[in-house]
Amino acid sequence: MEVFDLSTKNYFVDYTIIASSLGSRHTIALLDHLKRGLKPEENFNNVDESGDWIVIDLGDVLIHIMTPEYRVKYDMEKFLSSLADGREGDVL
Repeated sequence: MEVFDLSTKNYFVDYTIIASSLGSRHTIALLDHLKRGLKPEENFNNVDESGDWIVIDLGDVLIHIMTPEYRVKYDMEKFLSSLADGREGDVL
């Protein structure tokens, strides 16, 4: 799991979290766990889900839960690391 602090950057959320699941069923199980655990404290503004990639919008925090294959395929860490380090143009 990686957490990116983007609070001082020109991005639409303050924090982005990327976590890996063990597979499609595990991805959905993790979403269910987060809904049970966070629901009393957080509002889920939006949840986009498929078996391989789920995005949870909590307002200032965006959580991505991805299968290992999707995490490698989309390599969001590269983009978010560049953004967090102030190197936005390096990945565009």
